[in-house]
Formats: sequence, structure tokens, C-alpha cells
Amino acid sequence: MENLDEIDRQLLTILQRDAFVSNKELSQQVGLSLTPVHERVKRLERDGYLKSYVALVDRKKIGRELVAFCQVSLKEHTQEFIREFEAKIGSLPEVMECYNIAGPYDYLLKVVVKDMDDYRRFVVEQLAALAHIGGPQSVFVMAEIKVSTIYDL
Repeated sequence: MENLDEIDRQLLTILQRDAFVSNKELSQQVGLSLTPVHERVKRLERDGYLKSYVALVDRKKIGRELVAFCQVSLKEHTQEFIREFEAKIGSLPEVMECYNIAGPYDYLLKVVVKDMDDYRRFVVEQLAALAHIGGPQSVFVMAEIKVSTIYDL
């Protein structure tokens, strides 16, 4: 962050809210002409501050009603088993996020599926099929209070 000035932070904040905003709109909002805004955005992309541009889909509109956080422990912690687990988890479309965590569990998965039957199928057919995992513990989202993709800069 030390390489970012106030205009860079403004650009990042605006683009987090709307990745499709035009350079013309960006230039008006930050008070610079088109060319410097374009160059700054390209630099932010090149330097890795802007990783990608995405469209956020409403999960409920596509039938993904159930969100579960699943805590998983590995029975063995060899490099081979860790790599194997992480590669397999990374390939499962139901797993939206996966974190290696400290504490009584090794991983925290955010799983999004159609319903409880679909979650049971995921646990039985996908998760239980993975070698070297302990019994997963799950908690289910009753209501989303805050979901954000915007970092405060």
C-alpha cells in the first residue's frame, strides 16, 4: 500500500464497487484526464492490486439456497496428503472458498449448494471420498447479515 497515493486508492475503491465503470467516469470522479487514469489503472493491474474483473451472481437466483461452513481436519499431515487434499478441494465447484486455518481444524470450507439434500450428497460423495480426512463439522447460514467484496482503503 505504501506505493499508492490518494488517487490510486480512490481508483481502487471505485473499481471495487463497479468494475465496469468507464475511464471517462473514473477520470471525472478522481479529477484527472483520461490518459493518466488509464495509465494508473494499467499500473494497478500490472502491479497486482487489481487481480481480475468479475460479475457477482446472485446465488439464490441460480438455485444455490444453502451456505455451509465446513471445518475439516486431516488425519495425517504429510506434504503429499496436504497437496492432494488442497488440489481435490480446489476442483470441487461446491467449494467457493477454502482456508487453511489454525486451531482444532485444519481447513474451513465455504460450501454453497441447492439444499440440505445436495449438501448431504456433497459430504457423502465428495468430501468423504477424500483420503485422510477426519469427520467434518458443519454450520449452516440462517441469514446473511453482511457480504462484501470491498476492502476499505
